[in-house]
Amino acid sequence: MSTDISGMIECRPGARLWGPDDEDSVWEAAIDLFLLNRGNAYDGLACLFGVRNSFGFRSVAEDRGFPDDASVGLRSEYAAYAGPGDAFAATWVTWAEVTTVDWQETDSSGTRSRADAAGDGSDWGRVWTVMGTLSEVHGAENVRLVVWFH
Repeated sequence: MSTDISGMIECRPGARLWGPDDEDSVWEAAIDLFLLNRGNAYDGLACLFGVRNSFGFRSVAEDRGFPDDASVGLRSEYAAYAGPGDAFAATWVTWAEVTTVDWQETDSSGTRSRADAAGDGSDWGRVWTVMGTLSEVHGAENVRLVVWFH
């Protein structure tokens, strides 16, 4: 059985203008993950989100849940998958967290690095480029990737 990923990059433009606690500092949908990522390489899902982690990676952002403050666009997209048993393992990671990842850390066998599984040279590279660009404008804490599986 395959595990498919869905998700979206969001940013919070109001946070840089008025501060993160201002009522107008809401998350906005930026780009659907479908437009950037070509597949479900299970080593990348394991490394980043702990899903199908037969590789033994220490995941970066596992099972944090769907964010309460998600954008309207993201909520709408997620609702399409939110039936009982249809969506699982929702989680999120900020660009600030991604920039602190030890990309040389390996799986439990010591043979596959995070960089190999989900680094700049993988299909995830395009996701990291978009998140990095958005963070230049909005700040690293105000850009996040939210994902779920089905």
